[in-house]
Amino acid sequence: MKNNWWKYLGAALVFYTIIAGLLNPVPELQILNESIRNLYFHVPMWFSMIILLLVSFITSIRYLGSGKASHDILATELTYTALLLGALGILTGMLWAQFTWGFFWTNDPKLNGVAIGMLIYLGYYILRQAIEDPEKKARVGAVFNIFAFPIFVVLIFVLPRINDSLHPGNGGNPGFSSYDLDSRMRAVFYPAVLGWILVGAWIANLRTRLKKLENHDDLDV
Repeated sequence: MKNNWWKYLGAALVFYTIIAGLLNPVPELQILNESIRNLYFHVPMWFSMIILLLVSFITSIRYLGSGKASHDILATELTYTALLLGALGILTGMLWAQFTWGFFWTNDPKLNGVAIGMLIYLGYYILRQAIEDPEKKARVGAVFNIFAFPIFVVLIFVLPRINDSLHPGNGGNPGFSSYDLDSRMRAVFYPAVLGWILVGAWIANLRTRLKKLENHDDLDV
């Protein structure tokens, strides 16, 4: 029980985010209007995805140094969970774009970078499925993962900031910190970020334990 406190905290924070995010009042902002509530879902999902991919990147480095199968399993399941959160982030972002820009998808550097980045990680999944030898799969997957993460960071954080972009905080557009995000919104947004990170870690933990059960490995995750 005491070792699982972070799981219950994550679930509670996400539940709180859903209730407060939909019911609490929000500032009246031009164009955004009530769609600003998506800030509680879209952005935290992406934060969680980035954190999981970062940990997966570090774990892949550890695997190449140790050769332990447990490190490969953890890195893989962290990446797959991050892809799930990334897909949810894209869907919520598309809905937000439709309400604010009038289109589900635009020729925007941030959106195109995200799409390319997700395809790169989809290639990671396909590559692992194509290799049958477990050790070779793990080594090739780890190397791919180590190169994929820096490229992904450049695609979604660097390139959009040096090109014209509709996305907040990119291409000269102000970030949400520049808007009138009062204490009511901050009281939901920050718990949402922590909650989605913890829930993402919980999902990855469950997937890792299941994979280890399939491989009859030690369950100490």
